[in-house]
Amino acid sequence: MLLTGLLLGAALGFAMQRGRFCVTGAFRDVFVARSTRWLTAFLVVIAIQAVGIAAMQGMGVIGAADKPLALPATVIGALIFGFAIVLAGGCATGTYYRSGEGLVGSWFALIFYALSAAVMKYGVLGDFTTWARGITVPATTIHETLGVSSWFLVAALGAAVLYLVHHHLSRPALKLASLPPRRTGLAHVFFEKTWGALPTAVVIGVIAILAWPLSTATGREAGLGITTPSANTVAFLVTGDVELVDWGVLLVVGILLGSFAAAKGSGEFRIRVPDATTTVRSIVGGVGMGVGAALAGGCTIGNAMVATAQFSYQGWLSFGFMLLGTGIATKIFVLRGPRTATRTPAPATAGV
Repeated sequence: MLLTGLLLGAALGFAMQRGRFCVTGAFRDVFVARSTRWLTAFLVVIAIQAVGIAAMQGMGVIGAADKPLALPATVIGALIFGFAIVLAGGCATGTYYRSGEGLVGSWFALIFYALSAAVMKYGVLGDFTTWARGITVPATTIHETLGVSSWFLVAALGAAVLYLVHHHLSRPALKLASLPPRRTGLAHVFFEKTWGALPTAVVIGVIAILAWPLSTATGREAGLGITTPSANTVAFLVTGDVELVDWGVLLVVGILLGSFAAAKGSGEFRIRVPDATTTVRSIVGGVGMGVGAALAGGCTIGNAMVATAQFSYQGWLSFGFMLLGTGIATKIFVLRGPRTATRTPAPATAGV
């Protein structure tokens, strides 16, 4: 069953690469282009996953979120993470899939992200992280506070997301010039045809739902997650402890393999070496991502995509403060700084 993590990770990496699904770009577009198209796609993933989680919780397949909110650590960590992903040129999953495309800057960001997450979780700063995450308030989920079924929140979120989707679909589509197709059938669909934001979001939403039962079947009751598996990968490489190689570790390895296969198949794989400024920012951003995600209890996937679908306070607080951190960094390094501050193309304007 552990191999299902590798297969699902490969599917996730493939979908993210072919769909150009970049959470950093989605957040940054809100401030740079005043566009919420990719943010809406991100919300589609949350809404689809929320339906699956509520159904599986109702059937007793998985349990409800029950960890008390580590309020200061979540707020500070999410803010740091949101700021850092602008420097790194991608969030956790974005860094994985862009590494698979051959971006050397993302390799640096990924290495230092995983290292700093391991230091924060298992290294010399492990006690500090445990102390910070131990300062909690008695709040777990929004529906528990309201005393209602999670299905009420699922319905409200679904209605809001449907409105946003209708808003974007009702606007004139941007027509991009393209070459005549050279492939046919599935080869055209998988490796040549442009995947839109919303279809990609639907695919990722389904993958996120499948992650829950497949991961739980191996003893890891969680959905998609990137930070702890990345830290576990580093800890395994250092200690050789095979107990650390769980479903999540194979998931992140699969993301690399899947994105590499997608990039090679579509002709988009190319080794791209960044300049010195971008390299330094990638390293600093990677460190910030690991520190922020460890404090916040998750990255844009574990918190902003998965915990939000459980309607946990940690998820939605992280979402908001990651977005705020991205906005602050965007204003400093993108809107006021040199163009080299950003390496990740803005999804809304990149034809992705």
